[in-house]
Amino acid sequence: MKQDEPIVDMITRFTDIINGLKGFDRKFTNGELVSKMIRSLSEDWNSLRMLIENTKDVNTYPLEELYGTLMTYELNNAETKEKTRRSKEEMKEPPKKQIALKSTNDQGSSNTNMSDEELDDLVLLVKKWRGLSK
Repeated sequence: MKQDEPIVDMITRFTDIINGLKGFDRKFTNGELVSKMIRSLSEDWNSLRMLIENTKDVNTYPLEELYGTLMTYELNNAETKEKTRRSKEEMKEPPKKQIALKSTNDQGSSNTNMSDEELDDLVLLVKKWRGLSK
């Protein structure tokens, strides 16, 4: 099995090879096919490989049931990887927001010359700035 190859592609390749060998009058028992399929799985499938080898009799385990088990495992494993990836992304700290204020140097002006609306805007701006800096 190739690294990161979908199991359906591997099953198709496996079936093509077996059918080609049958064309040369090579006969396989169900146990041989199941054993060859299990042995050809990549290292990502070690846990399932060991489970099947230890709990099932590979000589009587139907090949179609093995295909179903492999597809189910791949689907569940993909969902688990996606959940893990999402949780890692959520745990990342969001980027800090930065704010730039324009500075003017008016000597002689004071806050008493500001209108109430300008003063309210300034207070709102300071509150937002304090909320971002936390």
